[in-house]
Amino acid sequence: MAVSPLLPDAASDASLVASGRRVVEIEREALATVGARIGAPFAAACRLVLGARGRVVATGMGKSGHIARKIAATLASTGTPAFFVHPGEAGHGDLGMITGADIVLALSYSGESDEVRMLLPVLKRQGNPIIAMTGRPQSTLAQAADVHLDVSVPTEACPLDLAPTSSTTASLAIGDALAVALLDARGFTADDFARSHPAGSLGRRLLLHITDIMHSGEELPKVRQDATLSEALVEMSRKRLGMTAVVDDEGRLIGLFTDGDLRRALDSDIDVRTAHINDVMTRHPRTIGADQLAAEAARLMEEYKINGLIVVDERQRAVGALNIHDLLRAKVV
Repeated sequence: MAVSPLLPDAASDASLVASGRRVVEIEREALATVGARIGAPFAAACRLVLGARGRVVATGMGKSGHIARKIAATLASTGTPAFFVHPGEAGHGDLGMITGADIVLALSYSGESDEVRMLLPVLKRQGNPIIAMTGRPQSTLAQAADVHLDVSVPTEACPLDLAPTSSTTASLAIGDALAVALLDARGFTADDFARSHPAGSLGRRLLLHITDIMHSGEELPKVRQDATLSEALVEMSRKRLGMTAVVDDEGRLIGLFTDGDLRRALDSDIDVRTAHINDVMTRHPRTIGADQLAAEAARLMEEYKINGLIVVDERQRAVGALNIHDLLRAKVV
């Protein structure tokens, strides 16, 4: 049975906290150094991407590969078509994924990764513009690139100055900077972001409309304005939304009756069997249009402390209804 090694005496809580803070401080300084270097080469990289007919193909080995993969994902989700290609696999057939219209974003802190260097002649022959992200401006990759982004850092956060830490953080930050600068330049909006994230919470909030979740047709609880309270209660019970619309002869909404109205009616000693809905309904209730976002319904319910809304058309006719449970099921709230 394996025995866990004993922690050295020096590994006290205080020393562990101090070590963690030291790493964050070193990486903060590295980011400040790299951030100060953002200038003409960064703008040139952005213009290359903005003018491209194809996609951005990110590549890198080891830790640089992990960062390249994340940068590709961020670019793709913010309006710049991008994907990751492993340089080792590229040399065994995956180069076919890269067309002549694509731009290659190659990451290698040393600028001398064999797998990445091997791709350079092929990419050059194919005419792919290359954006290199390295820590050595004189490296093979940096010199071969059309644009070089210098991500060199004073030191790694690793006390041995060996494990990629500050350097990968710097590369990731520059990748994020590229993605956001391109997002701004393209006029990419929250709606655009939602369209590429339809399964996410933001996508649901920005893409889901009232018409997608409302109860309509036979599922819409409604009674005429001359209905009795008992008839309204039967309708509420059948449709199970905790409310019913009250409409005139042309279907226009004139009031709403809810569970809360029923409690208030009982408190006022109204005879449920003989009362009319006109006597107990809420007049001029909050409404919403079918073409509005479901997120707007959530905002109205929260602001006015209500649990349901009647959906009306341009003529104020009741065409649907929804309550807080519908929003919860749709994961809007």
